[in-house]
Amino acid sequence: MSAWIDLLKGEVDATSITATATRLGVSRTAVSLVLSDKYPAKTDRMAKRVVEVLGAVICPVLGESITPERCHGYRSMRAPTHNPIAMRHWRACQRCPNNPTAQTDKPENSNADR
Repeated sequence: MSAWIDLLKGEVDATSITATATRLGVSRTAVSLVLSDKYPAKTDRMAKRVVEVLGAVICPVLGESITPERCHGYRSMRAPTHNPIAMRHWRACQRCPNNPTAQTDKPENSNADR
């Protein structure tokens, strides 16, 4: 069984098919058909959506498990210059290993090495 199906089943068990479908932004029928293994089309897009919404990411800053959507929200928001704590979090997100666009390369002529 696929991991994304387990995520989907777990969410349905914890809430309901209707609530899960609403959270995923898909129809209740689509969720029901996937769970009963009768979905007539490819499940690639559904699998991607389930992982995006229901999958877990361990946030090094928060020290807890968050959804990929919430992780994306933190790293893609504008720099919160009005709040020093939020700014530290935002800066950490820019270099986080969970960020596919993380800027982890150190500049060659950095003054930090001097």
